[in-house]
Amino acid sequence: MTVSLTVDRMHGDRSFAEIGDPVLTTAHQRRGLLAVAGAHEFGGTAPVGVYGTGNLACHALVRLRHPVHAMAFHPTLPLLVVGTGRYDGGYFFEGELLLLHLETGTAVSLIEHEIGRQVLELEWLDGQALRVVMAPPDDWHDNAAHAEGHVAVVRRPDWTAVPAASLGDDLAGPRVAAPRADRSAAARRMLTELGADWDPRRNVRAVEALSDGRILATLDGVQLESWLPSGEREWMVPDEEGGREIVVAPDEGSAWVGLIRRPRMRDVVPQSVVRLSLTAGERLDSIAPSSPVSLVRCADGRPALAPSGSNGTRSRLSVRRASRLYFLSTRGRWVRAMDLEGIASAQPVQLVEGSSRRLFPYSWEPGETHFGGPGIETADGTLVHAGTVYHGHGLQPGGSFVVRREVTDGLPRWVFRTDRRATALDADVSTVYIGYDDGEVVALDLGDGSVRWRQRLIVGAVSAVPTALTVTATGRLLIGTGDGRILECSAA
Repeated sequence: MTVSLTVDRMHGDRSFAEIGDPVLTTAHQRRGLLAVAGAHEFGGTAPVGVYGTGNLACHALVRLRHPVHAMAFHPTLPLLVVGTGRYDGGYFFEGELLLLHLETGTAVSLIEHEIGRQVLELEWLDGQALRVVMAPPDDWHDNAAHAEGHVAVVRRPDWTAVPAASLGDDLAGPRVAAPRADRSAAARRMLTELGADWDPRRNVRAVEALSDGRILATLDGVQLESWLPSGEREWMVPDEEGGREIVVAPDEGSAWVGLIRRPRMRDVVPQSVVRLSLTAGERLDSIAPSSPVSLVRCADGRPALAPSGSNGTRSRLSVRRASRLYFLSTRGRWVRAMDLEGIASAQPVQLVEGSSRRLFPYSWEPGETHFGGPGIETADGTLVHAGTVYHGHGLQPGGSFVVRREVTDGLPRWVFRTDRRATALDADVSTVYIGYDDGEVVALDLGDGSVRWRQRLIVGAVSAVPTALTVTATGRLLIGTGDGRILECSAA
């Protein structure tokens, strides 16, 4: 039986939704196209979208590894050349020169060197000649490298046929002044003029549905927001960084929200968890834990704060709807748990020193170090959770996993491996749903871990990245995306 994931309804849609905060635009008047590059996020990607200037529909979208500095449409061919790059913080100026084929939506990286070069300026001199300005390869004994670059003119008879990693000596050229211009203000003005509803929403972190049809979400720059069944946003609570997890009170009158508080250089930023009224978002209570935590909803409905270590998401095992409070040990090598005791109250359960016990090694493979991820506890008490395998060169093929394991000894019932990092996970009575950072949603059989279906999450004509996922009923999913949209979906 063929199963498809269908988007039944969408919240937070608007013009240029895929881009977030724009940093650069360039137009092709004759073709009626506008290319828009979004800001690069630390540990993430920089989006580049190509839009029709008439209906503002997105025709092509790519997500690039480095910040975007330059873009130029080919004068006659359906091509967009994009220059990216950054200083690595200690030596090299790395980056890419990419050729985006507008009819296929595929991007080809042209520089043959492994780390590439930071590309600063691009200009088509004619249909065959491309002027490229790049930062120097490095700044070794070269303070001017941050204000100067090298200019080269690359010629090709047919740019549609240029293969990947084919530009090397072509990029050699004389040294010139190359100031690093900030064009983000101009880009924001253009998007505001073209799309009155434009809003730089990014990264929905959690989504929950209420019994009255309202939908709650946390995202970058927003502690919590509420959407009415009519599709209008009822209210929102702004925040410098944004909210993360949501735990709704049983009476649905309030919700606890874990806030994102990233450590700053030499500063210790206290974690913050707040309780907000669901009438209009007023703050009712707050907690400032002394160490990083994840906010989770336990099986009996009470909120709990699970220790998450100081190593960001790597040491965070966040298990929803569990009968116990699960977390990773300080070094992330063991799964520990604390039993839930006493009468449930409005205050989140917190770890009591000496009350937890060591269950089993987090890694079931000898010699492997596993990092944490999202998880759930099943009806029979087993754990289903996602994670990644540490490797010195980053995530390797097969290095991302979802596993169902016994809580008595940690042995897996089944393991599903893939090449992309899981961003969100939830399950109903028979199916585990996982969102991945390349835009794919995978459904696994809860019993044996076999793939029931897998599908790219498509919104409009382009792929979206699921960043939050909650099962609201059997076969019904609420999905938050990296571009700030909230999707009500069905699998049928």
